[in-house]
Amino acid sequence: MTKVTLDKNGLATSAGTLTVYNFDGKSGEFTGASDEYLMQGVGLPGSACTVAPPAGKTGSVAIYRDGRWLVVADHRGETVYAIADGSPVLLTEPGDYPADTTPLKPATAWDNWDGSKWVTDAAAQNAADIEAAEKQQAALINEANSVTQAWQTQLRLDMITDDDKASLTAWMKYIQAVQTTDISGAPNINWPALPA
Repeated sequence: MTKVTLDKNGLATSAGTLTVYNFDGKSGEFTGASDEYLMQGVGLPGSACTVAPPAGKTGSVAIYRDGRWLVVADHRGETVYAIADGSPVLLTEPGDYPADTTPLKPATAWDNWDGSKWVTDAAAQNAADIEAAEKQQAALINEANSVTQAWQTQLRLDMITDDDKASLTAWMKYIQAVQTTDISGAPNINWPALPA
């Protein structure tokens, strides 16, 4: 087959084949090379050029932009984190990491970016731990109250058995122990054991 040459307008000077380098019409990403048959006076197919892309390195991709090939970083599939709030961002486009993100994952929900690393806001973390401990304390007391409710009614009506009275006493001591548990060291709290 005859090899084609293109004139100054990009049209085939004669019929024949030409190796073209294809790229995605939207992103410009190199998609492969092919030998195309061109009739005389016909130009290249869309999203193709005659210049081979530079050899790519691992972690990069060739992009055709503004009439030339560029080699750009390719982090697609990686997760980076917004430095404003630590939220994850999945990368789906080739290029460098987006501005205001970092590949470093925050260790806690209370981390703040200091310009080079995540730093945990200990006061905010402690406040959240204490709030969670208060909720746990209330849940334990509510659970115990639901167990003892019938016994308390039986006690008021003077119709409780000795065994149930002993169980009620054990559960009331448990409630008292939960109420007086020091939660200031949250999340490291030794909650009282449930009555047998």
